[in-house]
Amino acid sequence: MKTDPRQFILANTSVMAPPHVPEIRLHLASEAHELWLKTEEELQEIGLPPPFWAFAWAGGQGLARYVLDHPDVVAGKRVVDFASGSGLVAIAAAKAGALAVKAVDIDPWTQTAVSLNAAENSVAIGFSGENIIGTDIDADVLLAGDVFYDRSFAEALTPWLSALARKGVTVLVGDPGRAYLPKEQLQACATYKVPVTRSLEDSEVKKTTVWQFV
Repeated sequence: MKTDPRQFILANTSVMAPPHVPEIRLHLASEAHELWLKTEEELQEIGLPPPFWAFAWAGGQGLARYVLDHPDVVAGKRVVDFASGSGLVAIAAAKAGALAVKAVDIDPWTQTAVSLNAAENSVAIGFSGENIIGTDIDADVLLAGDVFYDRSFAEALTPWLSALARKGVTVLVGDPGRAYLPKEQLQACATYKVPVTRSLEDSEVKKTTVWQFV
């Protein structure tokens, strides 16, 4: 890493509450921040992968809302938040009474973002930077916000998540209508209208559904 993640995150974000999950506060980039305007080349120059952790994506907001409103889904259980980003969904699970929560994300910057955000919300979140796709997990529940945006990623994810569900893991995904969502393997649990940032998405509100693998 060419840049210190903690210093960079603190300098380029503000603590804000995502509109659909006002109970949680995160270090996020707003359109006023320089981070928002940096090009891919500029990000590479400072050694920063695309900063997914700096935004509260619609799928994550919807899934976090569902977990907070239905705490029985996670209460007293071991939870993995896959492709955690900011840690929003992991924090929601911890607040809803999960026994233990682990955020998993292969972006090394995410560990710092999750740590700062967990501290901001006074919850304990574990972290793993390993690629766990295709492996068994030591958890009762797997949560994944907004992961079906890319064809090859979805093709790797779908059989793995389906296999975990068959082994008894509760697998919940939050999705704002991405192209590669495997609907034929899913059952809808709830639908929300989530306010988002127009320059990230194609609208100011995204219809977001929480699905369970069956």
